[in-house]
Amino acid sequence: MQNLLIVGCGDIAQRLLPRLRRRYRVFALLRDSGQCAFWREHGAVPIVADLDQPASLRRITGLAQLVIHLAPPPEAKNRPLDRRDPRTKQLLAALARQASLPQRIVYISTSGVYGDCHGERIDETRRLRPTTARAYRRADAERQLRAFGQRGVVVSILRAPGIYAADRLPIERLRRGLPVLRAEEDVFTNHIHAEDLANLTLAALRHGRANRTYNASDDSQMAMGDYFDLIADRFGLPHPPRLTRQDVQAGISPQQWSFMNESRRLRNDRLKNELRVRLRYPHVRDGIEAAWQETMKRC
Repeated sequence: MQNLLIVGCGDIAQRLLPRLRRRYRVFALLRDSGQCAFWREHGAVPIVADLDQPASLRRITGLAQLVIHLAPPPEAKNRPLDRRDPRTKQLLAALARQASLPQRIVYISTSGVYGDCHGERIDETRRLRPTTARAYRRADAERQLRAFGQRGVVVSILRAPGIYAADRLPIERLRRGLPVLRAEEDVFTNHIHAEDLANLTLAALRHGRANRTYNASDDSQMAMGDYFDLIADRFGLPHPPRLTRQDVQAGISPQQWSFMNESRRLRNDRLKNELRVRLRYPHVRDGIEAAWQETMKRC
């Protein structure tokens, strides 16, 4: 049984764990020792270490043949214009400290590395043009991983758009009545259900090609306002007000605006043809309906 290391133990990692522990001996890299009990109870071996503290990473050197890298770059609050991802740098340095390198790494990146594509349909060959510091740091992580892949490690990168699930919907935003763009100025947005992203990660671990990127997106291509309206209709909430770009930007945070200021439609042909995955929720309508049903069961 091969050893597998999960780096970045959030929601997607927790969804992955039941699928992984049947095939691998799973190690979970945790920053907080308080999380150890959960991961141990669910079949993983916890390792307390911090990507921001390189000395703590010695225990992972030579540990695993397979690595799933889910950790985001730091926010770099003190250096907001810093475009590097030091966490990926420290992780790869720890993995390379001995002659025994991992066989495979799967990294979850973001479709934000493409920047604004003005609503065009794009595939993985599109040149990267990130426009936010957050997207620049993701692009830097991809660059580092590609270089690491030149050492004989199979590196597969999933570029995920907006991740949603029953507990990851903008319900509170709709209740607050925050605005979206009017139809004539709206942007295209892309989505993937958290369960599908977990399945795609496992598929990339098994079938991903070396130094290959995949748009981890479903089949739906919706305008952002239509996405919010769809959720509002299913959950019995009012539609958000539609305003001009100038008025919307004035009423939301810069981070929220960054998500509304880029438009692209992702092609996912490579995902289907190479990773051999059939999406559980091929359209965001399917996922929202499932989220509604799940919510009703809890009531």
